[in-house]
Amino acid sequence: MEKLNYIPRKLETEIKKYLPLPEILAIVGPRRSGKTTLLKHLSASLANCIYVTFENQVILDLFDLNIDTFAARYLLPGKHLIIDEFQHAKHGGKNLKYLFDTYPRKKIIISGSSSPDLTIKALRFLTGRCLVFTLLPFNFPEFISTKPPQPTEKELVSHFAEYVTFGGYPEVVLQKDQEIKKTLLQNIYSLFFSREVKDFTSLSDDYKLKKLLKALALSAGNLVEYRELSQLSGFDFLTLKRYLNFLEKTFITFPVPPFFRNRRTELVKNPKIYFYDLGLRNSLIDNFSPIESRTDKGFLVENFVATTLKSAGRELRFWRTKNKAEVDFVWEKGGKLIACEVKAGIEKNIPASLISFAEKYSAQKAFMINASKGEKKKISQTSIYFVPYWQVNALPIT
Repeated sequence: MEKLNYIPRKLETEIKKYLPLPEILAIVGPRRSGKTTLLKHLSASLANCIYVTFENQVILDLFDLNIDTFAARYLLPGKHLIIDEFQHAKHGGKNLKYLFDTYPRKKIIISGSSSPDLTIKALRFLTGRCLVFTLLPFNFPEFISTKPPQPTEKELVSHFAEYVTFGGYPEVVLQKDQEIKKTLLQNIYSLFFSREVKDFTSLSDDYKLKKLLKALALSAGNLVEYRELSQLSGFDFLTLKRYLNFLEKTFITFPVPPFFRNRRTELVKNPKIYFYDLGLRNSLIDNFSPIESRTDKGFLVENFVATTLKSAGRELRFWRTKNKAEVDFVWEKGGKLIACEVKAGIEKNIPASLISFAEKYSAQKAFMINASKGEKKKISQTSIYFVPYWQVNALPIT
């Protein structure tokens, strides 16, 4: 197998923990997030592992039309079988269930695109037989690992600016030329429309989805206004909700719903929308200006924190009262609430909204993410930590 330009992925460590278990392991995620590179690296590191891809039509036909011959040729000779691009299989779930039940001592790992084909049509056959993992574009630590080791604080700030401008898609990160980065991001966007969207929508809806994506990119981080998005895109309300769900399932955007305990005084319905990759978002609005000169700098920092927390497995909420007191992110850990407020500039004081939330809900701790490290402060029983957004190891991901 050819030598790969491989950047270690956090998911690799996670997957290896589950190799001794009998379940099939499925890796999903957006196109171009590095699934094939990860799987080829994994196959090279595992003993008695066979790697196949369903981009190969001969192998795919064998799987679809003669599953026993496929098993004899690719499953039985080894201990591990990796099937890449599994979404191309017409009878994927049914045949995979047959392999799992017939050859219980074999370990099968599959990957699929972000298309609903894999997650709905195939995996519904595999209830109780499959564990699903998501591979997203590089997170910030993975991005930093592509740079020279032991960066200074000034270099970290510069790396952060690059990351929130061009994002974390591996092929974009590994290019140095900015014009090539922009072209690759446009290609990823085009690939999304030619593959995922083609399978989901009619040609008449194609341009409406492009309008919706542009509107989301311009209003990201704000409360979703369904009526306004409906007018801008041309979708009726129910179709709009369906497409927002599609964008989440295909790892383009994700919602953060409101946290509430009091329906009379707190918002309870409309979510905020964030992008999984800021490079793709910036490509949608054709804005790759330096972060220092951007009017949306605050959103870029906020979206960065949102994706960092989400990739760490946090179930994010935001808090806003009808009197407009707001905290950017709230989540629970061990039955205790944790709050996080994000500012693009240097913040030395605790915002009144964060104080209000901490006191009202007895938050275990809170974070003030900003451009500078500060002294820890305390409000009642809540410790407030001032963390610079570019100091990734200090971000509240635990």
